[in-house]
Amino acid sequence: MKVAVGMSGGVDSSVTALLLKEAGYEVIGVTLRFHTVEACEVNGTHNVCCSPKDVQDASRVAKRLGIPHLVFSWEEIFKSKVIDYFVEEYLRGRTPNPCAVCNRDVKTGFFARYLKNVADIDKLATGHYAKIERDEKLGNVIRRPKDRKRDQTYFLSLVRKEDLELLLFPLGDFTKEEVRKIAEKYGLEVAKKRDSQEVCFLMGRSPGEYLEEIVGKREGFIKHVSGKILGKHEGIYRFTIGQRRGLGISYGRPLYVIDIQPETNTVIVGEEKYLYNDKLLVKDINLHVPMEKWEEVSAQIRYRHNPVPVKEITKTDKGYVVKFKEDVRGITPGQVIAFYSGDTLLGGGIIEEAL
Repeated sequence: MKVAVGMSGGVDSSVTALLLKEAGYEVIGVTLRFHTVEACEVNGTHNVCCSPKDVQDASRVAKRLGIPHLVFSWEEIFKSKVIDYFVEEYLRGRTPNPCAVCNRDVKTGFFARYLKNVADIDKLATGHYAKIERDEKLGNVIRRPKDRKRDQTYFLSLVRKEDLELLLFPLGDFTKEEVRKIAEKYGLEVAKKRDSQEVCFLMGRSPGEYLEEIVGKREGFIKHVSGKILGKHEGIYRFTIGQRRGLGISYGRPLYVIDIQPETNTVIVGEEKYLYNDKLLVKDINLHVPMEKWEEVSAQIRYRHNPVPVKEITKTDKGYVVKFKEDVRGITPGQVIAFYSGDTLLGGGIIEEAL
C-alpha cells in the first residue's frame, strides 16, 4: 500500500512516517507550505507550524528514514480556504475555528482526495492523536485516542465521512511521551522539538492584532446589557463570547462579553449569568454516523471544553436546534460543536447562535 505522510517537521508526523515504514508500507513524505519565508519569521525564530525551518526538518527526517519527500506550495489555497474565512468570520462578530476548517478543506480531507486523484496514493497519514476504526454497524469512525490530553478528534469533526477511508492516524494508540521516546530511540533530530501551539498564520500575534493589520481599527461602543454605554472599542474582532480580560472598561463588578453585534459595531457586556444557555442552533451537521443511530449523545463546544449531555436535537427550517440537559457557559457563534457517543465521534458543525 502506498501511503503519503503529512510531515510538518514535528515529532508527531515524523514518528508517524517511521511507524508506517517499519510496518512495511511504501511511504512518501509530503509537506504543505502555506507561507512565504518572510512571513514565517517571528522575532528571528521559527515558533509556528509550517515555517521554512519546519519544511527543512521534515526533509531531514525523510532523508534519515530513506523515503521520498515532496513539498507542495499551497499558499493560495490556504489563503482562500482558511485565512479569508477567518477574517470574514471575525468581521461578522463570530469566533471561527480555522484548524477544523483547514482539516476539512485543505490539509487533511481535501489533501487526501487530491493525492488519491493526482498521484494514486492509497492513504494519507497524519500525526493527529485520534483513531480511525472500522465498526461493523457504523463503517469507518473516528474515536478518541489513548492520550486524552492530546485528543484532536474535535478538530476532525468537520472532515467528510467519505474521506475517512483515505486517512490513517497511527498515533491513536500512543501517548505523546511514548512518541518522543520512539523518536529518541531512532535518533530523529526532532525528538525534543517543542510543539506548535499557535494558529500558524498569526505568527505570534493575537487575532485582534492580526486583523487590525488587515482591516484597520473600527471603533464602536461597548454597552452593558441594560443599554448603558460603558466605553469604546477599536474593533469587534478583538472580542469573543465569554471574554473578561482586556475589555478596556471599568465597572463595579466583573463583566463578560455576552454578545457581538456587527450590524451596529457594538460589543455587549454583562454579568456572568448572561453567558448561560441550554440551546444552540447549527445550520448543518457533518455526519460521520447517521443521526438515527445516535445514542447517549454529548457535545463539545470548544476544544478545551468538557462534553455536555444532549437532551434532544430538532431539525427546523433554520437548521438543527441542539438542546442540552443542563445550561452551558459561553456558547460562541463560529466555533465548532463536535458530537460524541462515548469515545466515538458522531459528527460536527459550526455554531450559528445561542438560543
